[in-house]
This record gives sequence, structure tokens and C-alpha cells, in this order.
Amino acid sequence: MHLATANAATILTSYEDPSMADFVAQLDDVNASADVAEGFVWRLIEDEADAAEIARIFASDRTLFNMSVWESVETLRAWVYSGQHLAVVQRRAEWFEKSTRSPLVLWWIEEGHIPTIAEAKQRFDMLWDNGPTTDAFTFATRFEALR
Repeated sequence: MHLATANAATILTSYEDPSMADFVAQLDDVNASADVAEGFVWRLIEDEADAAEIARIFASDRTLFNMSVWESVETLRAWVYSGQHLAVVQRRAEWFEKSTRSPLVLWWIEEGHIPTIAEAKQRFDMLWDNGPTTDAFTFATRFEALR
């Protein structure tokens, strides 16, 4: 089993706004660090992501969405809470609205499965509606893969 993760956050302004420049300038380096991180399997590449689909599914054109697959919770957590990614996370209040519900969801998938944006939204809905379960959870309340 592999771990899928999605993050959906609402930016304070538009992506093109000068206040987002520092965030945008770091994206390539942060993504490149994920690509070579231990346990990394796959990520949704921005050019492959359908911005209109993301806006439709999340009901906002200010939603920034990313999704990736990792070998384990531990390898994802090690990357999320280290290096340049951690520095960006620590500054998120400069760029993103404070969320009233989890902007992150984790779920287990069969090895080789590539999750879709719609699948991620379904997992967010499960988490937001039911709290953490084996089908949709967070770092704070996580579940082992059911084989």
C-alpha cells in the first residue's frame, strides 16, 4: 500500500498578486525537493492539473491544490516538516486564509494507483463530514494501511 495525500488551501489574493511572489518563487524548489525525497512516489504536476476542474470541484478559483503519493506516512511527514517546505509552511498565514477545517487529507491506496482530483475531494469530504477514519485521516490522527 502507498499513501496518497492532498492539500487544498485558499490563497488570500490572486495567484498573480505581488503579495504571492515570494511563495510562487519557491514552488519549483519545494517541488523538486519532494521529487528526490526518500519515499516519494508521484505528484500531480502543475501543468497536468486542470485549474478549471480544481476551481469547479473546490468551488473557488483561489484554491491551490496539490496531491502526491508516498511510500509511508513517515516518509511524507519527514519531508513535510523539514527543509524549505517547512519554511514555507511556517509562513502560510502570509499567503493563505486560515482554514476552519483540515487543508490536508491522507488515505491509503493500492500500489500503482494514481489518485484523481475528484477522488481527493471525496476524501476531503469524508474527513470534513466524519472526522478522521481509515478512509481519510491526518497526521494528528492516522491509521495503518488495511491490506
